[in-house]
Amino acid sequence: MVKLYDYIFYNINFPLYLTTHYRRKFDDVLKATGKYQKKKAKSGHADQALDFIGQLYQIEKKAGKEELSDQAKFDLRQKESKPVLDDFYAWLKSIENKTPPKGLLGKATNYTLNRWGQLILYLQYGFIPIDNNLAENAIRPFVIGRKNWLFCDTVAGAIANARLYSLIETAKANKLNPNAYLKTLFEQLPYAENDDKLKQLLPHNLKDTTLN
Repeated sequence: MVKLYDYIFYNINFPLYLTTHYRRKFDDVLKATGKYQKKKAKSGHADQALDFIGQLYQIEKKAGKEELSDQAKFDLRQKESKPVLDDFYAWLKSIENKTPPKGLLGKATNYTLNRWGQLILYLQYGFIPIDNNLAENAIRPFVIGRKNWLFCDTVAGAIANARLYSLIETAKANKLNPNAYLKTLFEQLPYAENDDKLKQLLPHNLKDTTLN
């Protein structure tokens, strides 16, 4: 299993920041001004930023509703998401020097601009989601249960635990039975002698009907 996890880590690794990260920064601006709860008219800079982000999520919602393939999602993002992001970037640059850098809005603006290359990376890959909400939801059982192993005293044990949880949650995300996936994995992993064979054992490359 270590071989498989190492393959994932070293071969599927992106310097990626997700939309949720900078959306929260602008949400914090609204919360601080009280507008988040009072639902006042959308007129401030934070409102405008969230409007751009909302447009991006509407495009992703459309892709999900139509169950687009990775290639089709890539094409849709190039056609519809990229123009929105281009406008968003131009708008951010226009307010960059007009906003106190130590204020919440300034921090949100600078955070977004400083990571722009990583924030728009999802445009280049149809299989990358716009945010990591599914991953955050998937690790909640792990977080809730962490008190059970609070006093584990080896780093190796923690790493092994994280690897196992990652594989289980990824299997569940790909609609596989986790028990059947792990059984198949443990049976076939000793015979995976190269990267191609390791790749074949990743959850997204297997179907429930092919598991032992």
